[in-house]
Amino acid sequence: MPAQQTVPSGKKDLRIVFMGTPEFAVASLDALVKAGFNIVVVVTAPDKPAGRGMKLTESAVKKYALEHGLKILQPVKLKDPSFVDELKALKADIQVVVAFRMLPEVVWNMPPMGTINVHGSLLPQYRGAAPINWAVINGEKETGVTTFKLQHEIDTGNILLQQSVAIGEDETAGEVHDRMKETGAELLLQTIDGLLNGTIEEKTQQHSSRPNGSAGRALTAHRSPLITGHLPLTTPPLRHAPKIFTETCRIDWNKPVEEIYNLIRGLSPFPAAFTLLNGKTLKIFRAKKNTTAPLIPPGQHESDGNFFLRYAGKDGYIEIQELQLEGRKRMPVEAFLRGYKF
Repeated sequence: MPAQQTVPSGKKDLRIVFMGTPEFAVASLDALVKAGFNIVVVVTAPDKPAGRGMKLTESAVKKYALEHGLKILQPVKLKDPSFVDELKALKADIQVVVAFRMLPEVVWNMPPMGTINVHGSLLPQYRGAAPINWAVINGEKETGVTTFKLQHEIDTGNILLQQSVAIGEDETAGEVHDRMKETGAELLLQTIDGLLNGTIEEKTQQHSSRPNGSAGRALTAHRSPLITGHLPLTTPPLRHAPKIFTETCRIDWNKPVEEIYNLIRGLSPFPAAFTLLNGKTLKIFRAKKNTTAPLIPPGQHESDGNFFLRYAGKDGYIEIQELQLEGRKRMPVEAFLRGYKF
């Protein structure tokens, strides 16, 4: 456990190390900066080659840090002694991690007040690398954000606060992501304020899921961070959120259209669900489900050449609205059909 120390009296006295890489993390960093917290360093991923020219590209968090004059560290290895020593020298009170790599114990156990993670689900549901994607893929009606203290096993630390977020029937993972990053930023501020004034009580995570649905409902930053009392004898199993691979994105047209529709929503805009059109990869970003009994075999497509392109599933059709064919730009289906010959 981190060594005990007197909790800093205010925002400017609290020394924070912020760790994050993608756009989701920028909202939390921006909230801390605008709230007047003392960010002693921003730790983010090394620049990576991207695009056709393979030009070195900075992370979204690094771009923000540069614009606001924040100190930046970009370690290749988080166990690198020079990186660890530099962190120690900063004498941070607390570390905040949002959408970053797994930290070694020597790093997450360093600050006296511990390391806080902002996770895009209502833990213990959807532990893992892609919680927003998998919640949409699985057809959840609700998800949320959790702040918790890092421990050894991934996403299993003591919960601090939680806030639920509804998922619209037609929302994509990208749209849920954009709302959740703001929710996460607000919850982070409430969490740090609560730690400073001593109003937060850490709660250990349950080993099984909560009652009343797989996501839980009445878990907000203004209420108890965990449902208390006895769980029912039978509870829904925990759902996980592993990293998404290419095969995850391949559409199986033998499945019900509801499952296919949710897969498309859950992988949009990135990495995107895909199928084949005349031997070329076709990414689908937005679609509609049609439960009319198909007159063609699953996986076959049909089009009028002008306004619609649809694929048959097990029990209906997926009508494509926005797509990208291999070698072409992303576009609405009507624009695609105007320039494509079957």
